[in-house]
Amino acid sequence: MTNILTVTMNPAIDVSTSTGKVLDTHKLRCSPAQRHAGGGGVNVARVVQRLGGDCLALYPAGGTTGQLLRQLLDQEQVRSLCVDIAEETRENFTVGETSSGREFRFVLPGPTLTPAQWQACLERLTALDTPPRYLVLSGSLPPGVPVDFYARLVRLARAHGTRVVLDSSGPALAAALEAGVYLVKPSLRELRDLTGQPLASEPEWRAAAQQIVRQGQAEMVALSLGEHGALLVTAEASWRAPGLTVPVRSATGAGDSFVGAMVWALARAADLPQALRYGVAAGSAALLSTGTRLCSKADVERLYPEVKVMA
Repeated sequence: MTNILTVTMNPAIDVSTSTGKVLDTHKLRCSPAQRHAGGGGVNVARVVQRLGGDCLALYPAGGTTGQLLRQLLDQEQVRSLCVDIAEETRENFTVGETSSGREFRFVLPGPTLTPAQWQACLERLTALDTPPRYLVLSGSLPPGVPVDFYARLVRLARAHGTRVVLDSSGPALAAALEAGVYLVKPSLRELRDLTGQPLASEPEWRAAAQQIVRQGQAEMVALSLGEHGALLVTAEASWRAPGLTVPVRSATGAGDSFVGAMVWALARAADLPQALRYGVAAGSAALLSTGTRLCSKADVERLYPEVKVMA
């Protein structure tokens, strides 16, 4: 039995580099490129693996970049279920500007999946001998995949008693919430887009999250607040964890690290405040690394005691 299964419909090879200053029309001399397996659920699986959890990553991949993606995951000993596709897996590109500390991210749309290809992903999930305890649906949907794809997975998973964790955006997020998930992890920007409200203060953040719970769209909402930490809301209670002050080398993958550590903790029967602490510790730890290196177990363990959770 797999404790945690992640689904990444739009995985990527994340390429990262740095240069002194980003200028138009100039040739920019960059540092040697780093390449990591990327995409929301792929990153979550990498974090769960590092923390010692039992995880399986499901994703479609094709071409030379898809082959590299599989190799990189094998190197990290992340167990995979790969659905072969004809087109090349996408690359994303991040450039750090060393003179300012700013980060520029270039995100490509990904290959177009045929109905047979995205349906094959559904079939791989339903063919599992034993359903996972947790199903993490994370990242964007590539062209060709219907907006209600995550919603379909939610309904399948719930029928087998699997807890669904959702981290997406836009129409795919809204459709999946209508099916009702266990945990949703929006950013503040995603929550604003979802509600159509400015949400300028913490009481408004909390009220918007409570509304999602009251409507039966999620049993709990983990709202990530960037440098301000995170807020966890259920029907019975809520907890706030302020952000940690750490040197920021890259923010790429911080949200995925948050989700990975929180789901890992929940799968180990941690209580909700403990799971929130692990999430914030992992999100903060990811900031210490360049590219999509994500958090290290040592940094998560070191930062965990520093995270304070207030009811």
